[in-house]
Amino acid sequence: MSRSREASRTRRHRRVRKKISGTAARPRLAVYRSNKYIYAQVIDDTMGMTLAAASSKDSDVSGANLNIETATEVGKILADRAKSAGVTTVVFDRGGFPFHGRIKALADSAREAGLEF
Repeated sequence: MSRSREASRTRRHRRVRKKISGTAARPRLAVYRSNKYIYAQVIDDTMGMTLAAASSKDSDVSGANLNIETATEVGKILADRAKSAGVTTVVFDRGGFPFHGRIKALADSAREAGLEF
């Protein structure tokens, strides 16, 4: 039985979300990557609130194309917004995507900008 790539990613994400949950003390940094954009948000799952968000659609991001440089920029912007919201430590949710390339670049730049995970 063949499965679509999106269905496989959704299954992986559900499996990860069974174990990972964001709390007020340590919210969840969720990442979603489409073909054109990358989105990241810091979520408190107990309250059901997004504390900070950034994406490659933001006007703060210079690059129009989705590549490692724009993912790095989004990670820095998200870390700055999260720190201004009072968040210093997060738990990383890769959203079922493999941890390499643009996802890894976003995570590394958020770490360099001061988020701990």
